[in-house]
Amino acid sequence: MKAIIYCRVSTTKQSQETSLERQEEELQQLAKSKNYQIEEVIKDQASGYDLDRPGVLHMLDLLKNDEIQAVFIQDETRIGRGNAKIALLHCIMKEGVTVYSIDHNGEIQLSESDSMVLKIVSIVEEYQRKIHNLKIKRGMKRAVKKGFRPEKNLKHAGHNSGRERKEVPVEEIIRLRDNHLTFAEIAATLRGFGYNVSKATVHRRYQEYIDANEKTLNS
Repeated sequence: MKAIIYCRVSTTKQSQETSLERQEEELQQLAKSKNYQIEEVIKDQASGYDLDRPGVLHMLDLLKNDEIQAVFIQDETRIGRGNAKIALLHCIMKEGVTVYSIDHNGEIQLSESDSMVLKIVSIVEEYQRKIHNLKIKRGMKRAVKKGFRPEKNLKHAGHNSGRERKEVPVEEIIRLRDNHLTFAEIAATLRGFGYNVSKATVHRRYQEYIDANEKTLNS
């Protein structure tokens, strides 16, 4: 079983180096006792309230790897403090990764209030996902009703659906906008057919088209 060790101290003072070394040494022992193989040791010297930490962001990237099954920390405050702690624990746990701490000599035991907040965050995230999918469905239905035919107008429709595509069908953005769809609905519709575009991108491409037309007319 593979795991990551995460260590953090709050400042970059030289005196904190000893604390980082001690954390790593103790976490190596705990991981060994739990029969985990350490893939990487990550260290941060930053405030626990700060999300913009090179180490913690790198850790979150590594957790996308299905082989990583656990994170070892000294205690829950090493992950973060306040809202940052809750946000990061949520990101870790939704990847199905177990958090072990020296403080508990095993799997981390959250307080009742922290557990409740994490449950609420998970419920809200699930409903946000449902709302997002409903918006895509609504946008697609409205677009088709307005004459949008993806099988004729979108290249590669039906192939590798869901993968990112660099090309953006500007001609379809213009046509859907002419049919009175909002930029949000156009973006949701195109995402439903595999185009990884945001409302801002749709608006920008539409404005570029308008600006180019105006320049042509004025030249």
